[in-house]
Amino acid sequence: MAAGTLVSSGSSGNMPTGSGSERLRRALITGLNVDWQEILSGTAGHIYTVLSLICTNTTSSDAVCAATVEAGGQELYLFADSDISGSKTFVFNDRFVLEEDDDLNVYTTSTNGDFYVSYIDADWT
Repeated sequence: MAAGTLVSSGSSGNMPTGSGSERLRRALITGLNVDWQEILSGTAGHIYTVLSLICTNTTSSDAVCAATVEAGGQELYLFADSDISGSKTFVFNDRFVLEEDDDLNVYTTSTNGDFYVSYIDADWT
């Protein structure tokens, strides 16, 4: 059996030890044109719980969207090649966590794609 690469959680030197705060937040990208772009980047002293990611194709042509998390130098696809036909939306609403060294990246083959991510920002700074 082949083994995969294990990337452990909790590699941050800024793990919570006291009280902090939590805020509901959002990030968005409009008009992404057949490309990858970072939509959320981990920050020292913060833990992000992503609630949903919405991809919209604002053109009449068929397209696909994808999202990855870069964690510990590894890239993990959350979803790949999800169909978003003309003027349609794809919603990914599985919860996941980002730490300080993690980045959330999105992609579309649309010439005019919009992305919206909602998340909880636990701030321990």
